[in-house]
Amino acid sequence: MKKLAIINGPNLDRLGKREPEIYGRATLADLEAALRAEFDSVAALEFFQSNHEGALIDRIAGLADAGFHGLVINGGAFTHTSVALRDALLGSQLPAVEVHISNIYKREEFRHQSLTAPACRAVITGLGLEGYFAAVRYLLKA
Repeated sequence: MKKLAIINGPNLDRLGKREPEIYGRATLADLEAALRAEFDSVAALEFFQSNHEGALIDRIAGLADAGFHGLVINGGAFTHTSVALRDALLGSQLPAVEVHISNIYKREEFRHQSLTAPACRAVITGLGLEGYFAAVRYLLKA
């Protein structure tokens, strides 16, 4: 059974409350429950969320050391700003899929560039929470 991590960055703990017209009404807990319901029989999923860049970086390094097989990351705003997060993804040598709930290319121009995408095998944007499911399915086949 593959061990996969689902990592969420800043403000994703506010899902369901923050800009529901963009991100929907489901909470992060709702997402975690739905992913467990779908994949618990085929994958060991671990969930982590932090609003702090260093905590995300520490967790990614820990995943590599703990024998994880891959990760799904929604780095939030750090996607567009963090060279350190990009370096952590590359350094982990884990297959990663970057997920964005909204279509970043239909939003502000500064969101169009992802510093972390080149460190990932794939990027899923604009599918809502379904993007997480697609990312896990991909990693299970990788």
